[in-house]
Amino acid sequence: MCQHQPTCPSADATDREAARVIACFPEQGWSLLCNGVISFEDTGELLPDGSTIAPHRGPARHALAA
Repeated sequence: MCQHQPTCPSADATDREAARVIACFPEQGWSLLCNGVISFEDTGELLPDGSTIAPHRGPARHALAA
């Protein structure tokens, strides 16, 4: 699917999020990557085979009290 050089990671690779964005819909909160993955703003993903990856954000950053 990817025509980039070097080739972007495949949809089943652990670094699949590193693929290039080919369509972006920020008003809807998602982007289509060149490997067929739909990446959501909340860090969830929809893979080309229909399986999902739950949001996987890191822990929330807390401001220090002044």
